[in-house]
Amino acid sequence: MAHTPTTDVLIAGAGPVGLSTAAELRRHGVSCRLVDRLPARLPYAKAVGIQPRTLEIWDRMGLARTVVESAVPLRGQLIYANGVERARVELMLPPEVPYRFAALPQYETERILEEHLAALGTVIERGTELLSFTQEADGPGGGVTSLLRTASGGEEELRTRYLIGCDGAHSTVRKGLGLSYEGGAFAEEYMLADVVSDWDLPEGYGLRSMHVGADGSTDDLLVCIPLPGRGRYRMSMLVPPELSAQPDGGPAGGSAGGPAGEPGAGDGVLHGLEGARVPELSHIQAVVDRLAPAPSTVSAMRWSSVFRISHRIVDRYGDGRVFVAGDAAHIHPPTGAQGMNTGIQDACNLAWKLALVLREIAGPTLLATYDAERRPVGEEVVGRTVRHATQGMENEPDDLRTVLLREAQLLVGYRDGPLAGSPFGPADAPQPGERAPDCSGLTLPLAAYPSRLLDVLRGRAGHVVLLYGDDGAALAGAAEQARAAGAALAEGDTDGSGAPGPPILAVLAREAALDASAGLPDAVPGYRDAAGEFARLYGADGPTGFLVRPDGHLGARFPLSGTAAALSGYLASLSARQAPGKTQH
Repeated sequence: MAHTPTTDVLIAGAGPVGLSTAAELRRHGVSCRLVDRLPARLPYAKAVGIQPRTLEIWDRMGLARTVVESAVPLRGQLIYANGVERARVELMLPPEVPYRFAALPQYETERILEEHLAALGTVIERGTELLSFTQEADGPGGGVTSLLRTASGGEEELRTRYLIGCDGAHSTVRKGLGLSYEGGAFAEEYMLADVVSDWDLPEGYGLRSMHVGADGSTDDLLVCIPLPGRGRYRMSMLVPPELSAQPDGGPAGGSAGGPAGEPGAGDGVLHGLEGARVPELSHIQAVVDRLAPAPSTVSAMRWSSVFRISHRIVDRYGDGRVFVAGDAAHIHPPTGAQGMNTGIQDACNLAWKLALVLREIAGPTLLATYDAERRPVGEEVVGRTVRHATQGMENEPDDLRTVLLREAQLLVGYRDGPLAGSPFGPADAPQPGERAPDCSGLTLPLAAYPSRLLDVLRGRAGHVVLLYGDDGAALAGAAEQARAAGAALAEGDTDGSGAPGPPILAVLAREAALDASAGLPDAVPGYRDAAGEFARLYGADGPTGFLVRPDGHLGARFPLSGTAAALSGYLASLSARQAPGKTQH
């Protein structure tokens, strides 16, 4: 049995969540290995919806442009019942949101992420399966020992500081930790197919067409999501009797837990694609004939499958030095394209915290905030998608604007989380724990064009301090306070001055004097809020400072005069250095 040198983190599973985890860790300078049991990327358009919040996260990582160049916009959804159009939902977001809803086949998302990760020096170790692991959580010498089966068929024992399971609904990591995975399965079975249709639906619109029986229940269903390519859609629908594993209407028979040969087969988790029953084009055409808004022919089927849907979530997102993310932590109906996107936010939340702990900038107790912040999000997503799958999104009590912002994952926040400091400023302004909004209209004297805040943050891996005001001397003083207080947060990313700590950026109010930035310290750029967008979206009604976390949420909001105290208090919440103990259970 071979032994390899220790690396910081082992990631099991190279889907979009595992790839995003690895890319974010590498961006923070953390060494990692990424293994996946499959020999190659699967050519299936499984998860196709990409939410605006995910694009914001990828923007800061430097890969959003590649995604938006490859994806197609989702402009709306047509809803039909019994052949009659019942609603037309326009997927409109406020103009300050930088990205719209998008669709891209999962294998293309994985290709883009894999190429991005390779440019950072890490490649997927394909055909390599995690068999088991043990951990010694306590003390500075603690770590995780994993047993891998390599592509050559041999075994390798790998020692790492941490292990992250991004290995899906049948997760080896979750089972090895003994985490509960409470929930259930929907009785219905579905078909999924990637096809071309010759109908004339408006470009960029999805379709949900159903037949509603006399008792009000839906007994036939067709859901279509547009994909790149003329007339191309991912279609899902109920399985016909001849393909059903439950001909008597009872629970599905056979082996639960995925296609034969998968590690999850027989684990009781009825979720995902199945390999045994493969729908033919005629099965898809039959449903289209019944439910399409107009006569149409489907063709060019790239792949098809039967799939089941469950709704489950773990009782905790980690234990000691081992964590789960994505489907390994939560599964639910695909309604609203929430799953992959929620998992990618899991990845981003965990990665920056691991990076600080591995550099001994933060204490190991910071890692407990991963569960504290992300599990409530997972619980809300599971509950909401189950509700939408059974009752319809159109029955949500909130107004459409709020519903769409929530579906876009722009309302995800940690205001009640353990890292959220005291609020400051207007009650309706973004507060600690909430998403740091993007804005436009930031100008520099040497630039002939305005920038968005995302442009300014892009490529800056760690925390960033934003100081807003109209008085150059006050901004300069706050910048010096921030530099002194932030020296403890030496994330390997400096502000260009040679001093450790987060980058410091000044945002000058549009009414500030033109020379207000002249007194700023070296390497503290002064952006002018030329359009007043920063002040409006951040609710900055006076001199105010903000600390933006690496995952794009606010870590702190404070008066400029209290910059040192606010940053020191936030850093103190990260820096307890007691050793990580195993969660009691």
